[in-house]
Amino acid sequence: MMNNIILIGMPASGKTTIAKAIAELYPELTLIDTDSVVEKTQGLKITEIFKKYSEDYFRKLEYDTIKMVCQGKNKIISIGGGAFENPDNRATLLNFGKVFYLKSSLDVLYYRISEDRTRPLLNTHNPKQVLEALLQKREENYKKAHCIIDTDTLTLDEIIGQIINEANA
Repeated sequence: MMNNIILIGMPASGKTTIAKAIAELYPELTLIDTDSVVEKTQGLKITEIFKKYSEDYFRKLEYDTIKMVCQGKNKIISIGGGAFENPDNRATLLNFGKVFYLKSSLDVLYYRISEDRTRPLLNTHNPKQVLEALLQKREENYKKAHCIIDTDTLTLDEIIGQIINEANA
């Protein structure tokens, strides 16, 4: 029996990719991406939710989604980059399973998002500066995860191996 696995980290840290890869290897795990759940329930992309309503509105939806999905066993959950900032979300996630911070350097994150316009907080004239400010702001809470995995120099298989080893510990 494996602990529930929760992946946190900055936008473009690989949460969704890694969660999908683990779910393929372990079909007994239910894969949940909280951003996707919010989009499906609202019938809108996150960028549209931000524009039409507000970031605060999105964060409330995110909070409700985390409460809803953090029940039961055998789950792998990828959460949005800002969700771990909310103390209630953090407590829920830390109590629900093993939380892994997928840590990536600013340069690696920027490289990964440099052409991606679907990330509302980074869709600005200077996304690297915004990304750096977000990283500085969020890092303190990210470090409260049960396990930190520095992804910059690891392969996908190495990252998955570390997560599985820790989840079973």
